[in-house]
Amino acid sequence: MSIRGRAGLKTMGLEDKIIKNHGIPMVARMIHNKDNTIKSIQYNKDGKCIYSVGRRYLNEELLTKAEEFPNVHVHFCHKLLTADLTKGTMIFLNTKTKEELHVEADLLIGCDGAYSSMRKEMMKRPHFNYSQQYIPHGYMELCIPATPDNEFAMPPNYLHIWPRGKYMMIALPNQDKSWTVTLFMPFEIFDELTTPEILLDFFKENYPDAVDLIGRDKLVRDFFANKALPMISVKCSPYHIGSTSLIMGDAAHAMVPFYGQGMNCGMEDCVVFDELLELYNDDLSQVLPAYTKQRNPDAEAIVDLAMYNYIVMRDLVNSKLFLLRKKWDDLLSSLFPRTWTPLYTMVTFTRVRYHLCIANKEWQDRVVNKIVKIGGILGIGLGILLTQTQAVHQLSCTIYHHISGLASKTLALATQ
Repeated sequence: MSIRGRAGLKTMGLEDKIIKNHGIPMVARMIHNKDNTIKSIQYNKDGKCIYSVGRRYLNEELLTKAEEFPNVHVHFCHKLLTADLTKGTMIFLNTKTKEELHVEADLLIGCDGAYSSMRKEMMKRPHFNYSQQYIPHGYMELCIPATPDNEFAMPPNYLHIWPRGKYMMIALPNQDKSWTVTLFMPFEIFDELTTPEILLDFFKENYPDAVDLIGRDKLVRDFFANKALPMISVKCSPYHIGSTSLIMGDAAHAMVPFYGQGMNCGMEDCVVFDELLELYNDDLSQVLPAYTKQRNPDAEAIVDLAMYNYIVMRDLVNSKLFLLRKKWDDLLSSLFPRTWTPLYTMVTFTRVRYHLCIANKEWQDRVVNKIVKIGGILGIGLGILLTQTQAVHQLSCTIYHHISGLASKTLALATQ
């Protein structure tokens, strides 16, 4: 959970309770290499962090808060069968009693996930655009238990990552001192791990330290008790029909999990919707079209960013060029804090609109390319000046170190 999700919790008075009481701060990525060495990469030069929060606990707190309102009625085990999105009528099936329930409402809001029934109804109408993409990778959840003395088996204030190019594994800390481990790989690799011996050999080769952390027997038992699940990206538009129907969250913009923004984006949906309700005095004929217009470019942007960050996590975190670019961003952010904000910081630690985060990143790339070229020339000039006077020498050392050094390394890596 990061600032966008926290903004949603704050509007309900739940931010402090959930974050302070149940959030585990993660200040950096902890990279696990094949040789069992580790290194950390801070998310932010100012020490800002993201939080690991148990999904079940979060759901329970949100439901409990909703039930405090006398006009909120919660019905479990009801499946939407059909809906007239213009008239606001719905037919639900009670999955326990098998009875049908006919309901009418002024506004229907579908927050029913990546395989949304509300969205399926919208797809029957003209001028509704929709696309989905399954990536060729699946995921499987495993678990690192707490130690025998009930402590974390790894340093807890990190998102632990085992990047391996085409695949990776991550681990998030839980309140009970265990770790939720997620293995991401192409399906064909999952399919090759057919016996305990093959599985253990694969882990010893790619995740050697994780074998003891998970436990050999537990790893084998949990792996073969589960199956790899698919991941899907969804884009669609518009999100509304007239003034009677709206979709939000994964129903409108399902994304792969690699930026940690799925839940955060869904909660920010609610904040944006609330802001528009206030702006237009609850006039749904204005609010719903405004919501689609404002939110769609941002939602599609974060869907794309989430896909990009998979490459970052599984591969680029070990790239010298990527790490060098991070140094560039930190340096320029220190020199120009009001105008230069790294992409990850913009997405995770601000509420800058997602599509503007991409636009800013594209502008930054152009600037860095120019600085690299100028830095190469400047480095030569400063090298000559170093021989002139002691005063110039002292002044030039810092500039030469940051600009010429980074530029030279960047040029060298870029040509490899």
